[in-house]
Amino acid sequence: MPHQGSCLCGKTTIKLESSHEDQIICHCWDCKQTSGSAFSTNVLAPQKDVKIDGPVKNYDIVAPSGNTVTRIFCSNCGSAISHKSVAFGDAQAIQTGNFRDFSDVPISTELFAKDRWSGLGPVAGAKQVHAMPGA
Repeated sequence: MPHQGSCLCGKTTIKLESSHEDQIICHCWDCKQTSGSAFSTNVLAPQKDVKIDGPVKNYDIVAPSGNTVTRIFCSNCGSAISHKSVAFGDAQAIQTGNFRDFSDVPISTELFAKDRWSGLGPVAGAKQVHAMPGA
């Protein structure tokens, strides 16, 4: 099922032509800072299935792995939209907080669980990964 979402101001829209039966929570510090919260919620989508329209800005940062991560934001309201890295191959991470229909999609994995805030427990049934897979 395709998904459609938008940033806070609505000027940047995101269309995913791929289906997603689960989501990933990431507790890394970069995701915390870009989400402004304790974690981010994401799916990995094939880049060919992602269409982002509207005003965006990219920000490159070097992750602890040494890989450059390109963060994509709405340049009007600042909503985090997506991020890309060579670690994702031909996919890119899409922030699911911009999509209302992802509220019903279960969380299957928590990345950087070692950095989870102490007041938050693990998601029941989700795989707990202490760093980025393969790192």
